[in-house]
Amino acid sequence: MSHYRKLFLIHFCYILACLLPCLVIIAAESDPTGNVCRTGLKLAVFDIDATPPVGSYLAYDRMTNTWDLGLRARGIVLIGAGQPIVLCSIDWIGIAGESQDAFKHALAEAARTIPERVAIHTVHQHDAPRSDFGAERLLKEAGITSSKFDETFTREFIVRLTAAVTGSLAASVPFTHVGLGEAPVYQVASNRRIPGPDGKVRATRYTTCKDPALRAEPEGLIDPMVSLVSFWNGDKPVAVLSYYATHPQSYYRTGIPNPDFPGIARFYRQLAVPQALHIHFNGAGGNIGAGKYNDGSKENRGILGERLADGMKRAWEATKRQPVTSSEVSWNIEPVFLPPAKHIELLETSPDLKKETFLEKNASDLVWLQRCRKGIKLNVGCLAIGSARILHMPGELFVEYQLNAKACRKDLFVAMATYGDYGMGYICTAKAYEEGGYEAGVASSVSPVTEEILMTAIRKLLNK
Repeated sequence: MSHYRKLFLIHFCYILACLLPCLVIIAAESDPTGNVCRTGLKLAVFDIDATPPVGSYLAYDRMTNTWDLGLRARGIVLIGAGQPIVLCSIDWIGIAGESQDAFKHALAEAARTIPERVAIHTVHQHDAPRSDFGAERLLKEAGITSSKFDETFTREFIVRLTAAVTGSLAASVPFTHVGLGEAPVYQVASNRRIPGPDGKVRATRYTTCKDPALRAEPEGLIDPMVSLVSFWNGDKPVAVLSYYATHPQSYYRTGIPNPDFPGIARFYRQLAVPQALHIHFNGAGGNIGAGKYNDGSKENRGILGERLADGMKRAWEATKRQPVTSSEVSWNIEPVFLPPAKHIELLETSPDLKKETFLEKNASDLVWLQRCRKGIKLNVGCLAIGSARILHMPGELFVEYQLNAKACRKDLFVAMATYGDYGMGYICTAKAYEEGGYEAGVASSVSPVTEEILMTAIRKLLNK
C-alpha cells in the first residue's frame, strides 16, 4: 500500500470516528417519521372508551342505558427523561388498593417502564364505576358473590387500556415546549363545610343543595384557579392537561354513566383545540362542591360545564410556552404510610364480622385495614417539567393540601391531581377531624396524623 493511500485511510477513519457519535445521537433523537427531536423528549397520547356495558353496577346503582357522552380513559406517556412516565385519568368514581396495583403493573409493562412511574387517577363522577379488586377477593374468600364488586368488566378494560398504551408508543411525537396557564373559574366551586359559631361544622352543603339558606352562605375556602399544562411540538399542541379542585357532580343516580360537568367542559375544549388531546384531573376537592351554585336542576349540568370550560379557555389564552429539554424533566416519589382511623380498626372486632351484609357494606374498609396491617405504603408522585411541578396524590384530599402546596413554592407553577388510590376515602386536615362533619366521620379511613405525613412528603418533592 502506498504512503498516500495509508494517509487517506488514516484521515478517513479519523473523520468517521468524529462523525459516528453525531449520527448515533441523531438516530436516537428522531421520531418515527424521521424528524429530529433535539430535546430528546417524546409524547404519546391514548384515549379509549371507559363506559361499562348495560347491567353493570355503577357507584350506587345498576346501569340502565348510555348517554351521548360516555366515560373516557385518557393519558400520556412521557418518553426521554429516564424510564417512561405514564399519567392516566379515568372517568370513574375511584380505583382502590389492589386495583391500583393491577392498573399500574399493566400500564407499566405496556409503556416499558416500572409501576412506580405510573399514576392512575379518577375524575370521581358518581354515575360511573368503582374498582376494588381487594374487596372482590375478600368477599369471594368468604363465599360471597357480590354484583357490586364484580370486576369482570374492569379486567377486560385493563386489557384494552394496555393495548391502547402500547399502540400509542408507535405514534409518539417529539415535544419541544411546555405551556403553563391558569385562570379563575367563576361560580362553580364552593366549600361544602358550613361552620357554626363554635367553629364546628353545623351543616354540609353537598354538591346538590336544595336549601336556599345554605346556598346563600359564602363560597368559603376554595382554590378558584384551573391550571393547564400543555405539551407542544414546536407551535403545535399535542396534549392539554387541566387541573381543577371540586366534586364533579351536578346530579346523579340516574343509572346512566356520564362524565358530568367536567366532562362537558373537556368536550368543549376538545372541540375548540382539536389537534391536542384534552385530559382532565380533579384537584384537591374533597371538601369542595358546586352546592352554592347548584340546586340539582338538570340544566345546571350544562351551565356548570360552560363555566368550567370558560375558565379553561382563559387559562389556555394565558398560557406561556417555555422550551424544555430532557434534563428539565424528572419524576420523583415519596412513599408514605397512612395510619388507619380508629373506627376502621374496630371493624375487625365487630360481632357482625361473619355476616354477609356487614362484609359487603364494609369490604373496602376491611381491605384498606388489611393493607395497613401489612405496612403497605402509597407513593406520592411529582412530575417536574421546566418551572412546573405536578403533584399526584391519593384519596379525596381537602383543598387545604392544594393551597398549602402552592404556598410552599410560589416561585413555581404548582398543580395537583388527586383521587389516586381510593382505598382510604376522604383525607381531611387534622383540624377538620376536630370540627366534625360528614367528611371527617366514617367517610375517612385515615387518622388525623395523615396531614403532617402528606405535607412532609409534598414539601420534600417540591424542594427536590
